[in-house]
Amino acid sequence: MSNLSAAAASWRDQIERLSEHASPCRYLTPTRWAAMRANALAFIDQHGAEAHRLGWTAEQLFGVHPEHGSLRVDYCGVLMVVSEPAKGVEAQRILFERLTGYRYKVGQVWGMPVWEFAKKGGGR
Repeated sequence: MSNLSAAAASWRDQIERLSEHASPCRYLTPTRWAAMRANALAFIDQHGAEAHRLGWTAEQLFGVHPEHGSLRVDYCGVLMVVSEPAKGVEAQRILFERLTGYRYKVGQVWGMPVWEFAKKGGGR
């Protein structure tokens, strides 16, 4: 983890501050959130420095809709939609075992990082 960029280290710190037992989004079950959180931390440790080098942002990775959280997947970052471990990161996509999450989609609007959403009350 010592080779993390400052941005990736910040992402890790922010995700770690979110409880694994309390979902930050009203309609995201605690069980699914715990898996997403664990996978996000693993992603940061394994691919965070490379993701940052490739220009991925917190919003593209961890974004959620500012009012509806993860319920509006059209605003969600790649790691806030898929609840399985990432296998790799490329300039335009993140590879998972069975899925691929793309950086840009037509009409994509990125939400705020999930930790900012949680700080403002998680849409409750």
